[in-house]
Amino acid sequence: MNMTVVESHGEKETYRLGYDLGNSAKSGQVFALIGDLGVGKTVFTQGMAAGLGITDYICSPTFTIVQVYEEGRLPFYHFDVYRIGDISEMDEIGYEEYVYSDGVSLIEWADLIEEILPENYTKVEIEKDLEKGFDYRKITVTEVQK
Repeated sequence: MNMTVVESHGEKETYRLGYDLGNSAKSGQVFALIGDLGVGKTVFTQGMAAGLGITDYICSPTFTIVQVYEEGRLPFYHFDVYRIGDISEMDEIGYEEYVYSDGVSLIEWADLIEEILPENYTKVEIEKDLEKGFDYRKITVTEVQK
């Protein structure tokens, strides 16, 4: 299991990590984004989209569950599963058609649907540590193989 820990001291650094991962993302890659409310998941996602060459404004698709962006170098599927009541709802939105496609999928709150994540994915966990400052984030990127 390959793991990298990055310390971010502000939104620009969190955005930059997302950008770098988006810029190097490969067709079919899945990113499982985990972190509490307000840790910077949307900022990270905006950076990832920019790294994929997407210029649209990116916000969390909290009520639509998935947003599709196709103008980048690869299609980008941005999920927010925070409001999922039951994992079967993922079938209703065509989850597998997105995740097992040639696009790049990013799933916010992925720990809520861990049992249906693919065998191989990139886990990105963002954590606050207020003792190190209000803007400090510890971002752990792990290549997961079930």
